Amino acid sequence: MDPRITMADPYWLKLAVSKFMDAGAGEVYSEAPGTLTFVASAGTTIYGWAWGYHLVRPDDSSMLYLHQIEVDESHRRKGIGRELLRAFMATGAAAGATKMFLTTGADNFAARSLYEAMGGGLASQGPTVNYWFRLSG
Repeated sequence: MDPRITMADPYWLKLAVSKFMDAGAGEVYSEAPGTLTFVASAGTTIYGWAWGYHLVRPDDSSMLYLHQIEVDESHRRKGIGRELLRAFMATGAAAGATKMFLTTGADNFAARSLYEAMGGGLASQGPTVNYWFRLSG
């Protein structure tokens, strides 16, 4: 059965977060403005997901940030990742986004191949370094 790609409602979000993050999904994410999540599913089985944000910029333009795209290992190389990425990009473009960015590991050749095949190019500002901060409230 070919998986269908849909925008995740709370039910599908809960299943995807459980499967790919081994965590429970909260309502805060799904209710936050600008969140985008898509799932690839057949019946009640999830094969992949993509999630990120539609970000409005101070100049009133907007862009997409793809935080994660993942396909179950047994279903890779079947076009599911491409369709998830296509749905994410199309939805963002329809909402006015003109660019999209993401980060991936330098050695993640499968992901890099997908992104390049879909028209992505390396950032023109040169090598980048990612920093993570733990914030305590």
